[in-house]
Amino acid sequence: MLDYLIKNGIVIDGSGSEPLDANIGIIGDRIAYVGKGDMPAREIIDANGMVVSPGFVDTHGHSEFTLLADGRAEGKLSQGITTEINGNCGLSAAPLYGEAFEHREEDLKELGIKERWSTFSEYFYILKNKECAINFAALCGHGNLRASVIGYKDAMPDKDAMNEMKRLLSDAVEQGARGMSTGLIYPPGVYSNSEELIELCSSLATFHSSPIYTSHMRSEGDELIEAIEEVVRIGRESGISVHISHIKTSGERNWHKINNAIELIEMARNDGLNLTCDIYPYTAASTDLDSILPSWVYNGGVNEELRRLQCPDTTKKIKEEIGFKDDNYWKGISISSVTRSENKWMEGETLLDIALRMNKTPLDAFFQILISEKARVGAIFFSMSEENLKRFLQLSYTMIGSDSSARSFSGPTARGKPHPRGFGSFPRFIAKFVRNEGSMPVSEAIRRITYLPAKTFCLKQRGLIKEGFYADIVAFDYEKIIDRATFKDPYKKSDGIVYVFVNGKLSVKEGEITDTVAGKII
Repeated sequence: MLDYLIKNGIVIDGSGSEPLDANIGIIGDRIAYVGKGDMPAREIIDANGMVVSPGFVDTHGHSEFTLLADGRAEGKLSQGITTEINGNCGLSAAPLYGEAFEHREEDLKELGIKERWSTFSEYFYILKNKECAINFAALCGHGNLRASVIGYKDAMPDKDAMNEMKRLLSDAVEQGARGMSTGLIYPPGVYSNSEELIELCSSLATFHSSPIYTSHMRSEGDELIEAIEEVVRIGRESGISVHISHIKTSGERNWHKINNAIELIEMARNDGLNLTCDIYPYTAASTDLDSILPSWVYNGGVNEELRRLQCPDTTKKIKEEIGFKDDNYWKGISISSVTRSENKWMEGETLLDIALRMNKTPLDAFFQILISEKARVGAIFFSMSEENLKRFLQLSYTMIGSDSSARSFSGPTARGKPHPRGFGSFPRFIAKFVRNEGSMPVSEAIRRITYLPAKTFCLKQRGLIKEGFYADIVAFDYEKIIDRATFKDPYKKSDGIVYVFVNGKLSVKEGEITDTVAGKII
């Protein structure tokens, strides 16, 4: 007796092959049957007219802390995501020692998280007891390693510090991390050099679990080509797979670099380097507002950053380095989140409009906001080319990553005006770029968001509709699937996702999220 039988659907199995006419049987957390026969089941799902595929894998999540605050992950689950890769951009759940631990304290307090931990084992134990609705896999953040050992100062690790970082990284992988990520525009990763990263990645090459190196590169704009060259060098010299996070050409003056960028990546791949990418299907990025500042301003941590922002002589130097930015530049930046109630009116507004209301220049308003919020400000940057986005999406080794944390439509994570990619990335990819614009066959699109990421991040027995594999399954209406989340109203559920199974449990039924919480730590 099956627990579920999914009948009459158009099965796209994740391999890239043509659709199948097959039924799917589930027993427990596994796919027990794929074939044309009818079998007895406790519950029958009629997927007539729907595409039935493996659950979508979000290759770029930031949900370490939001899932502890609210494990429902409704924004992810409602767009068909069943598995998420976390620990990206150099920031992960662990290790947390010294300054790394201290730096996270405000995040945990803001989300009402009472538990504290230092290692991945401790974190996974807490998360398992909290429960979450989607599968959770993690990378080890290079920023965590550096901050735990060296702190947030601009300094190179000596031999002892490097050995300690390698020990922490080894412990992280042994405890379940899939590899190491970097955020090379953020402190403290911004202070590292290529040799440090090569040495750390080389230490991963001995693991049989095939750890991966993923990178938010040093530049996605003015020094894009040099940044890609660094990723390629790290992969070649360390001998492990590499992955470029949220690849883009940022800033109109850099849009023309796409040809060189793709050529460089494909030369490396043709030479045998296992290099992949992820991207979100939007032309706006989102990160911390203070990422605009020169990197030396962060040296020493947040308190030092704030001290410099309030020192007239230092402020003058910072402004000179930022240089003149016209109104269009400030109009292209909007505030997504603040912490102080008196500043909530800024959320969803552009820096230009905020400056006008404050009767200040945009640059002075920028400084005042950072000081008022103690640098804890999220922002959205409209700086990318639609045409380049489409070209990156068409690359056979590019996957979809939302670059967002798991949020729900209510509760502690439903705050601010976050980027809509946290609620609409996967339906948007299928609807806009696959169905409406025909950028690739639907079977290839499904491969990119199921089996390709599962294979890239070594998620065993996931990513395919195949007997014996975990029953992470999505059934969606290909003609109706569409994202509804917008920059002004991001908390909107996508249409067209009808059924979602996570580890054999029905987590979305007839378009509505159930009370089932069935995610596992991978």
